[in-house]
Amino acid sequence: MSSIRKILIANRGEIAVRVMQTARRLGISTVAVYSDADVEAPHVALADEAILIGPGPVGESYLVIDNILDAARQTNADAIHPGYGFLSENADFADAVQKAGLIFIGPDAEVISLMGNKAAAKRRMIEAGVPCVPGYEDADQSDERLIQAAKEIKFPIMVKATAGGGGRGMRLVQDMDEFKSALVTARSEAANAFGSDELILEKAIIYPRHVEIQVFADRYGHVVHLGERDCSVQRRHQKVIEESPCPVMTPELRADMGAAAVEAARNINYVGAGTVEFLLDQSGAYYFLEMNTRLQVEHPVTEMVTGLDLVELQIKVAQGDTLDLQQEDVSLDGHAIEVRLYAEDPNNDFMPATGKIAAWRPAVMENVRFDDGVVEGQNISPFYDPMVAKVIAYGDDRETARKRLVEALRQTALLGPATNRDFLVTCLEKETFIKGEATTAFIGEIFGETGYTAEPLSSEMVALQGVLHFIHDREQALSRAISVPDALKNFSTSGSLQTPYSLLIGDEVFDLTVSSAKVGSYRVDIAVEEGADKVLIETHDVEQVSPDESISFNVNNQIIKSLAVIDSNVLYHALQSADTAIFLSSINQLVVTDDGGDGSAGGLVTAPLHGRVIDVFVKVGDKVADGQKLAIVEAMKMQHEIFSEVEGNVVDVRIVSDQQVSVNDLMIEIVEENVGDEENA
Repeated sequence: MSSIRKILIANRGEIAVRVMQTARRLGISTVAVYSDADVEAPHVALADEAILIGPGPVGESYLVIDNILDAARQTNADAIHPGYGFLSENADFADAVQKAGLIFIGPDAEVISLMGNKAAAKRRMIEAGVPCVPGYEDADQSDERLIQAAKEIKFPIMVKATAGGGGRGMRLVQDMDEFKSALVTARSEAANAFGSDELILEKAIIYPRHVEIQVFADRYGHVVHLGERDCSVQRRHQKVIEESPCPVMTPELRADMGAAAVEAARNINYVGAGTVEFLLDQSGAYYFLEMNTRLQVEHPVTEMVTGLDLVELQIKVAQGDTLDLQQEDVSLDGHAIEVRLYAEDPNNDFMPATGKIAAWRPAVMENVRFDDGVVEGQNISPFYDPMVAKVIAYGDDRETARKRLVEALRQTALLGPATNRDFLVTCLEKETFIKGEATTAFIGEIFGETGYTAEPLSSEMVALQGVLHFIHDREQALSRAISVPDALKNFSTSGSLQTPYSLLIGDEVFDLTVSSAKVGSYRVDIAVEEGADKVLIETHDVEQVSPDESISFNVNNQIIKSLAVIDSNVLYHALQSADTAIFLSSINQLVVTDDGGDGSAGGLVTAPLHGRVIDVFVKVGDKVADGQKLAIVEAMKMQHEIFSEVEGNVVDVRIVSDQQVSVNDLMIEIVEENVGDEENA
């Protein structure tokens, strides 16, 4: 094969940027493809050339093979890098790229097809002698056969889509009643996500670690592994925190698992970067889970402990170079931990968040890496995965890496859409994680059935919100004046300015009075309602230490660094402990948002997020029970089930399958039973 001159990246966001960075270092030109929703995305600006391939929905743009191949022809690209997600593990795409005379930077189509089907892959691994989880992976997909298999395997059982990944089409099932319902949901989710509703069943391994081995192979049969990554911290089977090396790994176990992964790759004549995933139980036994035939989201932690550029290795292997790396050359130096920063609201069941990014300020720290694909002013779209960045920290040891990562997250601000930043910090600081004892049950055990709830703002932080609002109101008023000396800025005809505010946090209303005798010096009295009275609970003195949007305050002799940005009449405020959004009001009332709606307010069922309606289970005239499933909305690759919160009769249904909905759109209206009788009694 000849050297690659120009690469088209058939992806978007941070992975497109990541591939372009290595290509540019190697002197290779790059081509971006983009949808209407990504016109202003960073990967478009970074590429040497960019081609529009369709509207925002992935089915009309990033998943349309012909559009991507047309873009490659228009730009004379000679290779295509698929990134991860989208078409990265689509055998038809790999085959079409190769038939078009282009280099596919990944394995051959036959290998993708084999390992992309969990049932076929598992059968092949059993033949190769790789340890596998007991289960059912046969072709008969009838309910009767799956029910019979479930009885033979015995609960708990994992139901999995044979195609795809990322937790879609996957359910943990505890009993037969739950199993029948899980089959319906898993099939629907798998069919919508991957175009196939085929399932496999596996015995659920209780409290395992999710440990994967990075393998690399060239076209001449040479295969090595690059150590392991522990990806045990997951939510809904999607990885949240990844690290290398695994905290409980021994040299003997690494050699054993590495040899199994190399054999798996060699058995199928694998070429390029691949990941063999295992479940590691508490006894040290491990079982093949699946093989990802692409670069992984978490590849940076391997790069940081090995010193290798995995994208560079991919490109070299794809163009026919030998893998100039022997197993004895690979060593893991130090420790690296990665977290995935998502646009989602942890206080609202991790609902994906959309909207304009008012500020994006990643921390600048030694041995901290940000892989991101967003810029300030960009809109987070409902069409794509909610991950906006990956934050990776390196240290000579695990604890150094962990502390460095926590500090980097605290110094990072992404304002506008809700994010999981504070949730990530909470996870990293839990004792179980600090001790390296986290398994796949970690998040469920830590946060329980009620899920994550952010810590309430301290009274000092409440006071600070009032001061920020006061400063904004004062500057707005003074902007209409010709000239006001600093000495008079905080005075009115009745003396020093005193401005009342009401602050709603959770279910509690705080009444604040902010006064200022001089610019930069403030007094905040905080009261709460007790019956008909307002009771003063605390007073705080706040001194402004530094100006502009990056403001430091001295609150009761405590220096607090913050970032304040106003956008569309919302004052976004970033703190190391929490991010808030203050809705500015002309009547001196403000609301700090700490959670969102759940898609229902009594009998009015509204869309909890932007997305596409997958299914509607009720019609006008139906009687519904409290907790009954009403519809499914898909957004950012995940399906969200909508349930009734009341018992009553359906009087209006405004949605149909395949319809796009926006957040807060009215979908279904239910009249509660007996409401009229009670009112007339």
